[in-house]
Amino acid sequence: MPQSVRITRRQVLLGAGTAAAWAALPSSAQAAPQRGVPWLPEVQRGPEQVPPLPRPLRPIAAPGQERPPSRLEQWKRLRPQILKRWQGLLGRMECAVPRPRYRVLAEDRVQGCLRQLIRYEVEPGQSVEAYLLQPLQNDEERLPGAVVFHSTVDYTIRQPAGLEGPREKHLGLHLAQRGWVALCPRCFLWQEKSPQEPYTAAVARFKKRHPRASGMAKMLWDGQRALDLLLSLPRVDPARVAAVGHSLGAKETLYLAALDCRVQAAVASEGGVGIAYSNWDAPWYLGPRVRSIQQWPYDHHELLALCAPRAMLVIGGESADGRRSWPLVAQALRVYRLYEPPWLLGFFNHYRGHAIPPEAEERIYGWLAGCVGLE
Repeated sequence: MPQSVRITRRQVLLGAGTAAAWAALPSSAQAAPQRGVPWLPEVQRGPEQVPPLPRPLRPIAAPGQERPPSRLEQWKRLRPQILKRWQGLLGRMECAVPRPRYRVLAEDRVQGCLRQLIRYEVEPGQSVEAYLLQPLQNDEERLPGAVVFHSTVDYTIRQPAGLEGPREKHLGLHLAQRGWVALCPRCFLWQEKSPQEPYTAAVARFKKRHPRASGMAKMLWDGQRALDLLLSLPRVDPARVAAVGHSLGAKETLYLAALDCRVQAAVASEGGVGIAYSNWDAPWYLGPRVRSIQQWPYDHHELLALCAPRAMLVIGGESADGRRSWPLVAQALRVYRLYEPPWLLGFFNHYRGHAIPPEAEERIYGWLAGCVGLE
């Protein structure tokens, strides 16, 4: 039976306050027995051959300088400038942040998990649906939480919730089975259009409300509202929060992890991290400005660097991401190495195309469990 769930002000403040301490990763309540990432050196070695990049990659450096920062203090001065640059590209969502509360529309129990279809507000007067999955065990132990983004499929959130599509893409269900609380929100492209309409129809409706914001700004905003809700849940440990997605979901994961430090660990699978070799210029992402290196000479190695020192794994299969993604990861690794080890940035190539083969599944769950479980 549908029911309303209200989150108290105390829970909201608890989530917001503790999430700020994103570097503190307690060892209690492990989601998996694995601790750390034993294969970290493997995903920090580049391929023997890297194809030429479609456009030159600028070093992560201060304006007027060609050399990247060599000391942590230099990076800390540079970081706000890079952050502001990307925020400017995205544009602003000029609306109030709704209070995180949700309504349960339906629920069932599956493979040891409670799966609930919920609805909550992401903008004043604008709601989104999501699946919330959590283990059925009844204990007081706080659990790690994850925002899980779906890929470009018309059955959207049914994919990560384990209701439709190939088993390997049931990321939210699999995380819940591993002891996580998983929130799987629907992308606005399907929330604001009918099934027969193109994605541009959803963009046009969104632009009427927010003419100065890009489609990626909306995706980031909605991801942050999903984080707000996840962090307000009493069962979720606010110091152990992750994001994960494949394809479209990987793009959303990259931006959420880079621009919201409440995310401690992330996996972006086959999203196309480089601007020049994916459809980042689409109106539902960044728009046509990024097509021109004269108008936008920057690339997403800067976003990977903004994640430092938090954990980020890029997975490719020689489709959206592959060997050509390595130079972006390598540039960001130079920033990670300004911090104390372990340097939790890596790239894994399974060479199996735009898919999540078993070896990639193993990396996804191993990375999230190992990195969020670090002391």
